[in-house]
Amino acid sequence: MKAVPFPTEESPTPNHVAIIMDGNGRWAEARGLPRTAGHKRGADAARRAVEAAFELDIPYLTLFGLSSENWKRPASEISDLMNLLRRYLRSEIADLHKNGVRLRFIGNLDRLAPDIVSLIAYAEDHTKDNTALNLTVALNYGGRQEITAAARSLAADVAAGRIEATEIDEAMFAGHLATSGIPDPDLFIRTSGEKRLSNFLLWQSAYAELVFIDTLWPDFTKSDLEGAIHEFRRRERRYGASSG
Repeated sequence: MKAVPFPTEESPTPNHVAIIMDGNGRWAEARGLPRTAGHKRGADAARRAVEAAFELDIPYLTLFGLSSENWKRPASEISDLMNLLRRYLRSEIADLHKNGVRLRFIGNLDRLAPDIVSLIAYAEDHTKDNTALNLTVALNYGGRQEITAAARSLAADVAAGRIEATEIDEAMFAGHLATSGIPDPDLFIRTSGEKRLSNFLLWQSAYAELVFIDTLWPDFTKSDLEGAIHEFRRRERRYGASSG
């Protein structure tokens, strides 16, 4: 068995970290609190994650805020989540901009309320020239839906004669995804102990290192992120090649 090198100070920091923020509901239930309380604490954890990524010089951070499947939850919980999103956007945009964070959103925003869509558009435009940290938030997002939309877009281009089918390669396909222009994640983290991708960044995570941690999302701290990075540094990334 080939030895795995122990991480050193020179070991690379991931360029792009993607996180499934899981465990808000279980955190609240374990404390006899409504699920809303878990989501509120989860928003605090998201703020800590952004601050930690900034402090650790991670250029790209993507957070899975709401999946396309989450709309199956009770209407009251969805309403609470939307109100929390409103408050977060209104309260955080100025600070994110001041700290040089560029904010982007991916996913189907059609189901969101018009005022939330307006806040998102403002946040993206207001922070578009920032470069200290690229923060992407996935809302009403599904990886399969994203891939299907990209395939339809390419099919339309072929039908219109703008491209030939034989020209389509991985790079062109990636350019039709919602994450076009954003590098693929190096490190994929999921909290709460669950070990699934849950339809998140399926194309983009082909060669990401997967780290599953038991911490429920509301309890997530910089130490958890550092621990995941430590594990990332221990691994030998092969991108499908043989280890020899």
